[in-house]
Amino acid sequence: MLSSRLVRLIAESWDPLSAKVVRDIRSDTRLRSVGGLPESDLRERARDIFEHLDHWIVSSREHELAHHFEQIGTERHEERIPLDEVVLAYLKIKTHAIEFVRNQGMERSTVDVYAEEELEHAVGRFFDSAVYHLIRGYQQAHAGTHRAAAART
Repeated sequence: MLSSRLVRLIAESWDPLSAKVVRDIRSDTRLRSVGGLPESDLRERARDIFEHLDHWIVSSREHELAHHFEQIGTERHEERIPLDEVVLAYLKIKTHAIEFVRNQGMERSTVDVYAEEELEHAVGRFFDSAVYHLIRGYQQAHAGTHRAAAART
């Protein structure tokens, strides 16, 4: 994969990238619940993506990705974070990863442009799948809460 060095660069730069994500989330009025989480939690969630992006893109299996992100979706439901905020926060992480690569000032040879495009496609596919599974986990937790409430009445 030509873009593997770019993925490593993202992983190595998780700290400043995570700081940017936290600032972006905290300044977005659409993310009141997510923005109210402790900074350490927000940084850790962004770090989880940036540091392990190579694993998610290159070597993870769909069932592993499904389990991980459905679990996160369940946790966000239990934390009572609105689903739209969960999704938007992950889209912000995706945006920061792609912008980071674009802003590296790489030489713009044909191979470099191809590697950047290859990475953008891989990151896009990963986030599409991650968000899908986040939503599934969130909805399953929501349905379980409603079933439990109905059983009590």
